[in-house]
Amino acid sequence: MLIRSALGLVWLLRLLPLALLAPVGRGLGFLLYLLGRDRRQVVLTNLRLCFPQWSEAERDRVARAHFRAFGRSVLEHGILWWSSKGRVQRLVRIEGIEHWLAVADRPVIWLAPHFIGLDMGGVRIATEHRAISVYSRQKDPAFDEVLYHGRTRFVMPELYSRQEGVRSVIKALRRGLPFYYLPDMDFGGRDSVFVPFFGVPTATITGLSRIARLAGAVVVPSVTRQLPGAGGYVLTFYPAWDNFPSDDVAADTRRMNAFIEERVREMPEQYYWLHKRFKTRPPGEARYYD
Repeated sequence: MLIRSALGLVWLLRLLPLALLAPVGRGLGFLLYLLGRDRRQVVLTNLRLCFPQWSEAERDRVARAHFRAFGRSVLEHGILWWSSKGRVQRLVRIEGIEHWLAVADRPVIWLAPHFIGLDMGGVRIATEHRAISVYSRQKDPAFDEVLYHGRTRFVMPELYSRQEGVRSVIKALRRGLPFYYLPDMDFGGRDSVFVPFFGVPTATITGLSRIARLAGAVVVPSVTRQLPGAGGYVLTFYPAWDNFPSDDVAADTRRMNAFIEERVREMPEQYYWLHKRFKTRPPGEARYYD
């Protein structure tokens, strides 16, 4: 009932102009910061690990900004899920698409790190182009239905569950569909290596390197930034990576993390710090979130 009520509120608030919806969303985020003690501590722990040189006050400032940006993105999902294609396209501007088009004759992986605008970029590109995406079924049926609807209501993508493995993804890549790939979360020790992320040994899946090699794919990073005020979002495609993959899977995975670090430093409040990125630890190392 709570989730259905929340979805109903998001559906209703999408009718507001962005100039009003954005500050309401930031207000929601600040409320979540005040009430969400456990997740607030996750965010602060992540920031302490990644930015030990910052003062406690600076980390708290970025944490507050993160919750405000996150709250805004939550409410603006209503535009993705229920507003017109034209409004979605006005909400999210695309830059650098020439970097993808320059290699579009080859299998392409769009590396899409977990910034808060991630879904905005994914749905925006799906208003015009068919792609591959990995889907995790949600526990709540109403929420699962809304997420599926939001991802499939324009150009129908090829959706695969995380449990299916990579074989279907590789076949679709070889058929010419780009893959919107989100590999920068802690999925446990399986298929992962410990490589640095902001200097912290971090369990990171090696899928980007492995899939690129198996499919003969080129990697084109794609990052979605939330703009200040009520400016919407911008999805930026970066130049395709040269010499990737290499013969060293761990080095390739470290290269991915290094790229994400660079983008995080540009907008530290927008990385998805609510996730327990450092939950899986090397054997014998203490846990950070207990």
